[in-house]
Amino acid sequence: MESLEPQKGATRKARRRLKLKDELMLALAPTAVVLIVFGFVELLSNQRLLFASLAASAFLIYLDPEHGTNTVRTLLISQMMAALIGLVTFVLLGPSYLSGGLAMVLTIVLMIVADVVHPPAVATSLSFAFKASNENNLVLFALALGIILVLVLLQRFLLWLLTRLRRK
Repeated sequence: MESLEPQKGATRKARRRLKLKDELMLALAPTAVVLIVFGFVELLSNQRLLFASLAASAFLIYLDPEHGTNTVRTLLISQMMAALIGLVTFVLLGPSYLSGGLAMVLTIVLMIVADVVHPPAVATSLSFAFKASNENNLVLFALALGIILVLVLLQRFLLWLLTRLRRK
């Protein structure tokens, strides 16, 4: 699969493509978790777009669960940092392009400086900067993020289990 190959000249190995059944098994967990998160959000809030970047995070975890971008540390710090930055720019500047642009730039710079680069966090900062109507959304986002972190651990377990089953 070309989409799993690193770019020409990269030193990183390609993620090994699994059998179709195994790929679907790995994709099942993030899909189920995202749907559960969406249901949870629907019950508690009407801010669906604030959680869209978590779906991208879930898919990245499926695609390459062992990549540094998808570690618990990186995911937690980058997403919460982005949400906070977006909320602060929203409070200070209102829902404007200036607020969104500043939130995006600050998020990118701080992710690089803190070595916690997780691309979907950029969308999180924009979502909060454009529509973070109250602080309760931050709490809700943190709870949803916790569910996604459980997904990371579940994916690691499934990968370990698939490896063990293949050896037998």
